[in-house]
Amino acid sequence: MYEVALTESYFPAQGGPEPSPMTVGDMLRQSAARAADQPALKELTYEGAVARIWTYAELLKDSERLARALASRHAEGARVAVYANNVPEWVLLELACGLAGVTLVTVNPAYQKRELKYVLEQSRSEAIYYVADFRGNPMQEIADTVCDEIPAIKHRILLNDHEALYAGENSGTLRDPKPQDAVQLQYTSGTTGFPKGAVLHHNGLVRNGVDTMARGGMEQGDIFVHTMPLFHTTGCAILVLGGFGRCGTMLLAPMFDPAVIASVIERERAKFILGVPTMLVALIDEVRRSGQDVSSTQRIMSGGAMVAPQLCRDAKEVFGAPVQIVYGQTETSPVLTQAWYEDSLEDLTTTIGQPAAHTEISIRDPQTNAVLPIGEQGEICARAYSVMLGYNDNPDATAAAIDKQGWLHTGDLGRMDERGYVKITGRVKEMIIRGGENLFPAEIENAMLEHETIGEVAVVGIPDEKWGEQVACFFRSSAETPLRADDLKTFIRERLSPQKTPAYWISVSEWPLTGSGKIQKFKLAEAYEAGEFELLA
Repeated sequence: MYEVALTESYFPAQGGPEPSPMTVGDMLRQSAARAADQPALKELTYEGAVARIWTYAELLKDSERLARALASRHAEGARVAVYANNVPEWVLLELACGLAGVTLVTVNPAYQKRELKYVLEQSRSEAIYYVADFRGNPMQEIADTVCDEIPAIKHRILLNDHEALYAGENSGTLRDPKPQDAVQLQYTSGTTGFPKGAVLHHNGLVRNGVDTMARGGMEQGDIFVHTMPLFHTTGCAILVLGGFGRCGTMLLAPMFDPAVIASVIERERAKFILGVPTMLVALIDEVRRSGQDVSSTQRIMSGGAMVAPQLCRDAKEVFGAPVQIVYGQTETSPVLTQAWYEDSLEDLTTTIGQPAAHTEISIRDPQTNAVLPIGEQGEICARAYSVMLGYNDNPDATAAAIDKQGWLHTGDLGRMDERGYVKITGRVKEMIIRGGENLFPAEIENAMLEHETIGEVAVVGIPDEKWGEQVACFFRSSAETPLRADDLKTFIRERLSPQKTPAYWISVSEWPLTGSGKIQKFKLAEAYEAGEFELLA
């Protein structure tokens, strides 16, 4: 850990002199020079078999091929969207965009038409790279329908159509982007319900990934399992850029299946795994059931929710390794704080660790912006190389998030002790974290208000032992007969992706209100937990 003795809730940057800024291309070429013949990427099938393998030399070669193809059809700075699950071509596209000076717009493969259309239009994407379908979601059909309505989309290319994907590779030329140039655009909803696109730069994503994996214990040649969605910074920054930057060997799974992943860990002797707590619980249960040998695992990382003491103990028993938590957000590429392997059980399960390398963290009064004394609750703020360039085409939101001194305001409430360890105590914003996925009430509320009989709605997070939080939807309806939960689920699923579907539906006749007439959501949550509401059948 970093040895500090703080007198106020401000942690100065640690880790020695800052390394030279890097681009995606710098990282990839350096790793290929260090480990040319070492396996870099292994594609896993749905059954866990290895389908394709790239060495670091081959990964660089194919990334440069694709980068030249991209450069032949996209101008420098162009935005292109990727709408796919975890396939190697997603990774190659990410690396190739970095080499071609093109900005990659990442899209959740669960998105439906309205969500996809918003992202494509707001990002000003001129192309979409996609797969035909994933987990029953007809993605090609959805994308083609949406793109028919967006004249700016010039190219639609299936990732498994290599002829189309690599077309132009002999006519395009590699470009030389700078470390502070934009390389990804990732969407993170705000309290208004309209997703904001965080514009992320090369140096932030590459160095944050490498720093995170370094503290996580990744060494050259280490085998790690990648089951996190690539469209998240966890998947495409920490694991892809960080894993490759540390010269690890990635086992890329198309989706998370605990039985498959347990067998892969046993067969491949994986050292490192990363998953949100719900994934780790399922994996532990599977190993206990199957008795598979996962003793090769030495490091486990998690984020998106606090790690329960029992989960940490179970991980230590089953894998022989504790769970290191990371905390951050998309706007910071993403990691801001991280536990250390040697931390005590108390620190591993009640804090989010110490700040990341070369990162300043402070706890500030939300009203005055003053740094607070040690132990007092305030807003967690960060200033670092990893902070986004800003929100896409949204200067007002950027100014609201990053103050004039360069501090990014996370919207999370927390406390800091004299060692610089941080605890999360709540949220200034109303974000719901379900299984590591950030959900935003206003987006769900806006969709529900399209229902012809619903005039008022309030969406809140309800604590849940498995998921961290579940979504509860309170509403008032003018329907003559009571609404049914199944009908409301069908209604919302036509508009939003599955993870945003409320788990609990509650009809109310009146609201707890503030003096100004605003719904007091915390009172709804308290009343629900006290058993004062009946769920819709």
